[in-house]
Amino acid sequence: MSKLVAFLGLGVMGYPMAGHLHKAGYQVTVYNRTQTKAQAWVAEFGGKYAATPKEAVKGAEIVFCCVGNDHDLREVTIGDHGAFQAMNADSLFVDHTTASAGVASELAAKAAQLGIDFLDAPVSGGQAGAENGVLTVMAGGSENAFQTAEPVIGSFARAVKLMGPVGSGQLCKMVNQICIAGLVQGLAEGLHFARSAGLDPEQVVEVISKGAAQSWQMENRYQTMLAGEYEHGFAVDWMRKDLGIVLDEARQNGSHLPVTALVDQFYSEVQALGGGRWDTSSLLARLENLRPTA
Repeated sequence: MSKLVAFLGLGVMGYPMAGHLHKAGYQVTVYNRTQTKAQAWVAEFGGKYAATPKEAVKGAEIVFCCVGNDHDLREVTIGDHGAFQAMNADSLFVDHTTASAGVASELAAKAAQLGIDFLDAPVSGGQAGAENGVLTVMAGGSENAFQTAEPVIGSFARAVKLMGPVGSGQLCKMVNQICIAGLVQGLAEGLHFARSAGLDPEQVVEVISKGAAQSWQMENRYQTMLAGEYEHGFAVDWMRKDLGIVLDEARQNGSHLPVTALVDQFYSEVQALGGGRWDTSSLLARLENLRPTA
């Protein structure tokens, strides 16, 4: 393929992901709804920016996208100035947004009518993973589309896997969020219990992290949780968006997710505490807030 790609959406994930593509030698044209962010990206990395998705994708063989939700995704693809209006036949749209499986299928069908291939390819690894180029990408789509995208995605990911047809990437990301929600709640309760019991929670984690209780969340978040620092990753507002997608899908496929539903409710209480922009480990703040004062 040529070196010409486009990237739509320069949030905390998209900004560094697009940067890694530039560093890997691709000619990157970026688009962001807030144009000053796109201008800042060009000032830092080079490349070009465009005022609309339609302008950004002209001539690109692969268009990457990482926006907020289903509505944003439709806007940048099939909206008034959407990318699908200007993408070449035989080009590829790779969506890294965490969105619904339904919108992936909807947009893949519209893309196919235009001769455009489509991959839904949500990511895991958070802002740090994006900045360090070590994301995990779970994709849904055709084998041919995946083979085209995989080496390019490798610019910002350390693990990329095709999970099945369109929508499978989003379904896999839902499993990821289900597991994270339960793990973080368990860790929050464990740290809260340790403090309430008069134990040194750091010593507790030092011991139990060497056994079956170990997790990425425990290794990477317990210290900031104990310090009450919640500015280190994926925001509660976004997690609630993701869990809403999960619970909607569960209602459709008949899954029973009582713990996930409960943790979603707990995150709503964190939002009520003013913690919508705190990271997801802030479930401990909810428990500390509930602790009796006397």
